Amino acid sequence: MNFSSMEYFSVLARERSFTKAAERLHITQQSLSSHIAGMEKELDCRLFVRHVPLELTYAGEVLLRYATDFQKTHTAMRHEFCDISQNQTGKLRVGVAATRGRMIITDTLPLFQEEYPNICVELTEASNDALHQKLTEGEIDLAMADFPAALPDVGLRDFYCEEVMLMAEKTFFASIYADDAKNVQRKFQAGDFSQLADCPLLLGGTDDIDGRIGRNVLKRAGVDRPRVRVSSHNVGTLLMLCVQGMGACFCPENLARATLAKKQLQTLEIFKLGTDARYQIRFGYQEQTYQWSVVEAFMGCARNAYARKRKTRT
Repeated sequence: MNFSSMEYFSVLARERSFTKAAERLHITQQSLSSHIAGMEKELDCRLFVRHVPLELTYAGEVLLRYATDFQKTHTAMRHEFCDISQNQTGKLRVGVAATRGRMIITDTLPLFQEEYPNICVELTEASNDALHQKLTEGEIDLAMADFPAALPDVGLRDFYCEEVMLMAEKTFFASIYADDAKNVQRKFQAGDFSQLADCPLLLGGTDDIDGRIGRNVLKRAGVDRPRVRVSSHNVGTLLMLCVQGMGACFCPENLARATLAKKQLQTLEIFKLGTDARYQIRFGYQEQTYQWSVVEAFMGCARNAYARKRKTRT
């Protein structure tokens, strides 16, 4: 067995499909099958039950445990020698939610590439839950996400605080509540959102932070059957529909400020939702025997980029 064999086996164990694994590894299915057959011959054990989807045998489960540890050690070794030689090359795999990436990555990458021009940044955009899984499985090196609980072998560092708020275009708001608009506005400002039962909503998914917080607000307000006009996992899309007067949405305030022009922001009614709507965005990274200095450098660039953006907004 060699480094490639371990990688091929690990990817196949995760994908449970020769087709998907071969595509991800950029090799032919025949080459992948040959590697796995060679490993099985060397170990004198079958590693997979070959049906759809593939299933790990007991021997496969044992090997996966060793392969995961081996890959972590191998990665740490390569990173340490990059630091020793001061020849920083290779790939840094970064995970972030798509809309959060728009706020952070576009300002962070120029700073990072100026300092590390020979590092390729492989960007993965996914939901928070998917990023947690990819991080624990070693598919990414660093994630910027909401981490509600500790994850095994994952280190966490605070980045910045986000707060989801209720937003509605002013003309839309006035048309929905008509003569009662001022009274509803006062209720929302006081934390009473029971009148959302009468309002068309643009709602995020149950796996999305904005969608989860929005549903909790509706539940506390006794709105059992909300009028959902549009649902989407992309809160940026929902925000733009909100600006167009399609409905009210639950959106992180800093996303709105980073995405919308000042004139667009002024067209919105914005209501705070309480302390439960605030949460910490953290850096999550795999804890290894050696921590690559490039990961630390990327976190520093992200902090600097975010601080600069906040300064220009104030």
